[in-house]
Amino acid sequence: MGMFCYQCQEAAKGTGCTKIGVCGKKEDVANLQDLLIYTLKGISIFNLRAKELGVTNEAIDHFIMESLFTTITNANFDRSIFVNRIQEGLKLRDEARDALINAGGKVDDIVHDAALWTLEPADFDQKATDVGVLRTENEDVRSLRELVIYGLKGMAAYAEHACNLGYEENDIYDFMQKALAATTDDTLTADELVALVLECGKYGVDVMSLLDKANTSTYGSPEITKVNIGVRNHPGILISGHDLKDMEELLKQTEGTGVDVYTHSEMLPAHYYPAFKKYDHFVGNYGNAWWKQDKEFTSFNGPILMTTNCIIPPRDDYKDRIYTTGSAGFEGVKHIPDRRDGQPKDFSQIIAQAKQCEPPVEIEKGEIVGGFAHNQVLSLADKVVEGVKSGAIKRFFVMAGCDGRMKSREYYTEFANQLPQDMIILTAGCAKYRYNKLDLGDIGGIPRVLDAGQCNDSYSLAVIAMKLKEVFELEDINDLPISYNIAWYEQKAVIVLLALLYLGVKNIHLGPTLPAFLSPNVVNVLVENFGIGGITNVEDDITMFMEG
Repeated sequence: MGMFCYQCQEAAKGTGCTKIGVCGKKEDVANLQDLLIYTLKGISIFNLRAKELGVTNEAIDHFIMESLFTTITNANFDRSIFVNRIQEGLKLRDEARDALINAGGKVDDIVHDAALWTLEPADFDQKATDVGVLRTENEDVRSLRELVIYGLKGMAAYAEHACNLGYEENDIYDFMQKALAATTDDTLTADELVALVLECGKYGVDVMSLLDKANTSTYGSPEITKVNIGVRNHPGILISGHDLKDMEELLKQTEGTGVDVYTHSEMLPAHYYPAFKKYDHFVGNYGNAWWKQDKEFTSFNGPILMTTNCIIPPRDDYKDRIYTTGSAGFEGVKHIPDRRDGQPKDFSQIIAQAKQCEPPVEIEKGEIVGGFAHNQVLSLADKVVEGVKSGAIKRFFVMAGCDGRMKSREYYTEFANQLPQDMIILTAGCAKYRYNKLDLGDIGGIPRVLDAGQCNDSYSLAVIAMKLKEVFELEDINDLPISYNIAWYEQKAVIVLLALLYLGVKNIHLGPTLPAFLSPNVVNVLVENFGIGGITNVEDDITMFMEG
């Protein structure tokens, strides 16, 4: 076995990828990602002890956050990035160890080989195969440890977006390091690891709240918005991923250039923010969820900027037009460097190329509606409450999460189509592309699909649920007429799930398959304590939800 990875929903055969990732990740990159994670654990052990003695190192906090993000599914496939990060991580590990010693701390009771290694690049591949997921032999302990680590990866993604806008919380950084260190502690019991999982959910709520504050304070609260899905007859740049700071800087630099800007996949919700509406050349959304990019990037004709995941191995017919930045990367693809000294990123190369390209080929026409984040939905609270009390609205279905390639995901389109007309769908994330272009109508002027935004805006759905609980004077959030049928794909969905569990939400159903990293015993714990379940078929599942 050259590699082992089972962090995403498409893990090979439902158990794990062992030769090459279904995502396209190669064996050497997969193993280096494992080694980077293991290096982060070593840094965390020393740095936590140094922090206890009053020594702080902001560079370490940022490095751990950014490194976790680079290992998320479909973010970075560039081997050189991980070699460089491991080398940098070892230097930071030594800084943390020396700081601990200089502050009077002890290191002789720390037994942690990754933290004490002196590595050379030639040793990386061999060492990487020694420290992967399967290094933890006990299946249940391994399952709980990985559940925590995958939650941390999602947490890091949201923390970085907030950090880019100048919003940070030290408690979140401290928890990331505490949790990484805890996954090396063989004395922790299963119950203690379950408690750590729920604590991860608590900080998941915190980080999504922080990012919500960062986004809305910077760009205004999302508004109900009609988004064009056609094209204009100008050259364009397509921006994908999640980072709104990159969105802002690209719009500023393309203003007055004759180049239009279109969003793709998870960047669609940028249209909902008031600050971006002033740009006349910010013209619409092109295409669908991430997994269709190989065809849609070809027909777009212009350059594509990937600000985060999800990038897939690019085809030759557009590889020279794709750029990465931030946590994203792919070998042989042009990368836009990070900001330095308070200056914005330089997108001049992308803009110059766009001017030489043909306009996008139109692949669809019309509009889609979104912008139903918590502030906007709560402004409709009277209508919502009246609809529930009158019986016009019988139930809400939270169908947030991720999209993916599997044919079985057609289930979510069919589910949305077959829901009775008195049901409303609450969504966030790219899962919405399975049904956001369907003509599902409205209930008393309220659209039957309410899109809150990106995957991190699942926080909005939790805020809405908690507010409705208060309005209806209920003791338990689970007494609301809300069901959860969530599609998952990668680690940001994991932190959203853990956040919901921490908030007390029960009876969440995940599909199209349950995570391969959950052992049978861990699944049983989740079923018994939280009512976690899978999906079957549309007809039976709708009946099940209605009876519940």
